[in-house]
Amino acid sequence: MPRLYSHPVVHPHPVVVAAPPAQWQAAAPAAEAAQGDGANGDGNAPPGVIMRNRGKRCRPGMRLAQAAFAAAAVAAMASTHGFASVTAFRYLVVAATVQCLWSLVVAIVDLYALLFKRSFRNARAFSMLALGDWVTGVMIFSAACGSAGITVLLDNDLRSCLGNHCPSFMTATAMAFLCWFVRVPSGIASLWWAVYEIQRS
Repeated sequence: MPRLYSHPVVHPHPVVVAAPPAQWQAAAPAAEAAQGDGANGDGNAPPGVIMRNRGKRCRPGMRLAQAAFAAAAVAAMASTHGFASVTAFRYLVVAATVQCLWSLVVAIVDLYALLFKRSFRNARAFSMLALGDWVTGVMIFSAACGSAGITVLLDNDLRSCLGNHCPSFMTATAMAFLCWFVRVPSGIASLWWAVYEIQRS
């Protein structure tokens, strides 16, 4: 009686490979594009460096604006001769100087990160940045409020603005307030990212 089937050695059964799910096929081109473009989307990210676009392009400008307003406050106050006799005015000069130096240092760090495509990657760095922002912010705001109070006292109550350079005092106080207003977004952003990195770590 002849056989009704072929021997498996002569005619082996073909191996059927199941097709991958549709979501895998859709995710594969996106993963390849991400690998080809780099972590920052420009294809130039160095290997092993996580690039994060956290408003890097506007951060140096904001820091330089803070430094400029703080330097203007110091210059306006230093142009008078009697500011050293008032504690609030001396404190304004110290706070504005600290704010100017801090903003310049952070602006240099931000420019370096922008040019060489680097970024903070740990919670400690973000915590130090947030702490420095909030300490300098409290200093410049309290100094501006104190100087504003003394200026109002000289102008409205004592009526002695002509002999006490009140326009220069007002200019320095206004520059200090403008510096604080410009640095509010930086302080909020640095605190936000510090909390985010601490939660991730």
